[in-house]
Amino acid sequence: MALETAYIQENLSKKFGNNVLNFEMKRDIFSFEATSETIHEVIQTLKEDESLNFHFLTDLTGIHFPDNDDDHQFAVVYQLHNWIENVRIRVKTYLPDPAEVATITDLFLCANWMEREAWDFFGINFKGHPQLKRILNMDEMVSFPMRKEFPLEDSGRTDKDDRFFGRTPVKSQMDNSTL
Repeated sequence: MALETAYIQENLSKKFGNNVLNFEMKRDIFSFEATSETIHEVIQTLKEDESLNFHFLTDLTGIHFPDNDDDHQFAVVYQLHNWIENVRIRVKTYLPDPAEVATITDLFLCANWMEREAWDFFGINFKGHPQLKRILNMDEMVSFPMRKEFPLEDSGRTDKDDRFFGRTPVKSQMDNSTL
């Protein structure tokens, strides 16, 4: 019997109720959200429930959404794979700033470096992590470089100033505004 998305949704909804939501099939991967309070237990169920068998953590990453509301500033996205049925699943949890979520290193040893990378680049704290420290950046760094907290362009840049290339602003004939 093939593992059906409806079965996964029914199984998780029965066990976790409103703590799992927004189930959808997106780009051939079944995705859903779990609350940050239950994410560890949800992933543990996906791994240990013999009818689900998601025994392989493919990826774990962080994302910063500065334009979202305060409770959804960060996301941790987990990608899991059931090799027996060849089914992939994506689980997301949203976090406020400062971002903090339970570690899953007790479930997947490979999560160690993935969580360290999310900490290093986004400042997401994984509670209970055995060695949460920077993995790629210098230990002395005080910022988290993948956060979207800075303007995309340096306001002091002059290399994109059209005056330096002999171009002047053009006036629109329709409304006399500068294009």
